[in-house]
Parts: sequence; structure tokens; C-alpha cells
Amino acid sequence: MRHSQPPSELPQMARAVSLRRLLLHGERHERLSIAALWLLSLAASIGLGLASVIYKWSGLPVQLGGVELYITVYPPLLICLLWTLTCGWWWGAIPAYLATLTLALYGGMPLLWALMFSAANPLGFAVMALGYRAIAVSRHLISVGALLFYVQLSFVGAIFSSSGALVWCYTNRIDSTALLPIWQGWWLGGFLQSVFLCAPVMVLMWPHLERWQQQRPQLLVEASRDPRGSVLRLLGCVTIGVLIYGFVTLQLADNLLLVQAAGIPAALARALEVARDTTWAFYWVFALIVVFIAVFGYHMFVHWQTLTNQLLADLRHANQRLYMLAGTDSLTGLHNRRVADERIAAEWQRSLRLGSQAALVMIDIDHFKQINDRHGHPVGDEAIRVLAAAIRALSREIDCACRYGGEEFVVILPQADAEGAYLFAERLRTRVAAAPVAGEHGVFHFTVSVGIALFNPEDTGHEAWIERSDQALYRAKRDGRNRVVAQADVAA
Repeated sequence: MRHSQPPSELPQMARAVSLRRLLLHGERHERLSIAALWLLSLAASIGLGLASVIYKWSGLPVQLGGVELYITVYPPLLICLLWTLTCGWWWGAIPAYLATLTLALYGGMPLLWALMFSAANPLGFAVMALGYRAIAVSRHLISVGALLFYVQLSFVGAIFSSSGALVWCYTNRIDSTALLPIWQGWWLGGFLQSVFLCAPVMVLMWPHLERWQQQRPQLLVEASRDPRGSVLRLLGCVTIGVLIYGFVTLQLADNLLLVQAAGIPAALARALEVARDTTWAFYWVFALIVVFIAVFGYHMFVHWQTLTNQLLADLRHANQRLYMLAGTDSLTGLHNRRVADERIAAEWQRSLRLGSQAALVMIDIDHFKQINDRHGHPVGDEAIRVLAAAIRALSREIDCACRYGGEEFVVILPQADAEGAYLFAERLRTRVAAAPVAGEHGVFHFTVSVGIALFNPEDTGHEAWIERSDQALYRAKRDGRNRVVAQADVAA
């Protein structure tokens, strides 16, 4: 049974649903549900797109505060934008493109122009997808920050999408003075639908979709590895969108002004000319300010990311250091019992999976209590350090030596047979017996007992492997200490 995971506290970069991974790793009900919903959305987008042309939902005049604005109602926008925001750009771009292509051909637009015209809405969706891929902002639009980010992206995306209005007017030979209602209706209608229709739906849908994506990360594409490039492209799109919006708005207003100024007095015409020149001068100053802010914002992001990466690197280093300290015995510098249990379990699983050999060696200092009683605990600690140094000197790089508790040690010997394990243990025993330890009453020597247990696939688990090595150690103690006993000898 799959357990649900709580939503992440920190927003993550947007990751699209991969069609290939969905087909390979998705469950049958997931594949069928998503395919049925997407095909239904495609059909609805095409049908509603044709309805917007048949019933002339384009450039509808609306009075707002004494100002006449134009709004285009285009229902496929809502459907396709939801797919883009929740599953990725391709999921929304394809039905949006096909819906627009269908209505363009229905309206008599030439094929080549229709193919270009149909890319307008997918272009706007690309800006929004890029924004969420570049900046880690939640798509659950309940916070002010998340909502403001969405509104800004919606505006820039609508401006890019409205480039289709220029193609539509050109192919239909619409006079430039009549372009303003169509162009304004396109971007304003798209912007208002994104904010007042799509955003509330996202508030309701996204928590459920986010939980599903967190439970099924294997269905998502890899996270972006080039955040700087994504941010640079996003800033470029925002800057270009704002500048295009200002330029087209002023140019269209300028065209209307030139037509209407034909029959007015010369003085008034001159005043209008000055106003036009002043407005264009302000626009170019504004354009320079927007470009400066974009460049400054990018450099600020690079600086922030550099500091963040350094902090993350320091944090990883600190965590590694803490993990190493948590798994290291402070007296000997060897691994402690926690690591020993983990490594023994891992080696048992590896040997079972690969059918390889391995040996577990358990070592104990003989008469350790007498050493402490006669020479004191500091000298007992020195004896432990001498044993640890001998183990470290004789161990291979692939071996794992651990202090198991008190005066007891374990050494994991991967890929070791009975002869190799016995040779290691015997060398250790003789090396320790020859190592002098300075005590209060002069130099003394101590010995160790060693038990060996080879990996046995018939064990019920790694605990049985530990138990067999402990039995071998107990036999070495019982038989007189200062000796090596293998588990096979115990069975005999």
C-alpha cells in the first residue's frame, strides 16, 4: 500500500509530467485517466475555439469607468493553460495549437499563415512554463507572493500570445485603425481569463495534483540543471514582453491619432504632435529602465545563487562531518556499533544477492577487567587504542573495522574465504600479543581472542551471522583465550 506524503514546505521548481515515463512506470488507471481527460480537453478546445469564431466572441467592447476596453472570450485558453500549469508545456501547447489551427483554417486563413498564427497561445504558455521552471514559486495560489507572481506571468504571457492578433489582421486585411480592438481584446481577454478563471481553479486543483506528483516522482522529468539560464530566459521574455506591449500600444494609438487629427486646427495639431513626441521620449526612457532592471535582477540572482550554493555546500559538509562523528568511536577513530550493524546488514545482503564470500571477525581483549583494575582505566584505554591500531594496519581498504562495545571489536571482510579470514585473525592475534603497553608498573603485554564466522546464505538474516561469530569468540575464550576459533570449529 502506498503511503501519502505531506506536501513539501518549500516550493520546488516546476517539473513536467513525462509522457515516456508515464507509459513506462505509470499504473494502468493513471494512463487511462490522463489519456481520456487529455483527449476530452482536446475535443473541447477545438469545439470551443470554433464557437469563438462563429459567435464572434472577439474584440467585445466593455465600458469600464468611462473608458471603452475590448475583451476577447476564448474558452480553450482556460483548458490548455490548466494543462500547462499542472502537467507541463507540451500538454497544454498541443491542444491550444490544434484548436487555433482549426479555427484559422475555418476562417479561411492560408495554410502557412495558419501554421504560424496557431503558435501564438503556445508561445504565451511557454513564458509561463519557463517562469515556474526558473523560479521556485508555489502553484497553489493562496499566498500573496504566489498570486502576484502568477499575475505577472499571466500578463507577459498574454502579451506574447497577442502577437497572433497582428497575423490575423494582416491576413484578413484589417485596417490598422481597427487593429487596436482586436489586439487589446486578445491580450486583455487572455489576461483576465487567466487571472479570474484559471487562478481559482488552480487554488482548488493544485493541492491534490501536488500530492499525486510527490507520490509519483518517477513520472516527472528531471529538475532543471541550469537555473541561471532559465532565469536569464525568463527575464528576457518579461523585458521583451513589456517593451512590445508599450511599443504596440503607443504605435496603435499613434495611428488612430494621425487619422483623427486630419481635420483639427493647426495649433491643436501642433500640441498633439508635441504630446506624441513627449510620449515616445518617455517610452524610450522607460525601455532603458526596464532593461537596466532586468540586467540588475539577473546579476542579483547570480549573486544570491552563488551565496546559496556556498551555504548548501557548507551545510552538506557539516552534515557529512556530523554523520561521520555520529558513526565514529571517539577513542579509537574506528566506526562505532551503529555503523557496524548497518555495514554487517549491508554486506550480508550484498553477499546473498551476488553469491559472494565474506567473513565476520569478532575480537575481544582477554582479561580486560584485570588490566583496568591493575593499571587503571587510562591504561585500559591505551590497550584499546593499540588493538585498534593493529586492526587498522592489517585491514584492507574494502574491510570495515568497528568498535562494537567496550573492549570488543568486529571486522567485516568482504570477498574473504575461510583461509583468508583465518590468516587475518592470526596475524592480528600475534601482532597484538607482541605490542608493548606502558603501565604504571612498567611495560606489559595483553592478548586477544578471535572468533570467525563465514557468510552462510542459509542464515535467516545478518543477526544470525553476528550470533555465529559471537559463538566462535565464546569458544575461543572457553578454550583458554589468546587463540582464533572459526565457526566451523564450533560446529565440530
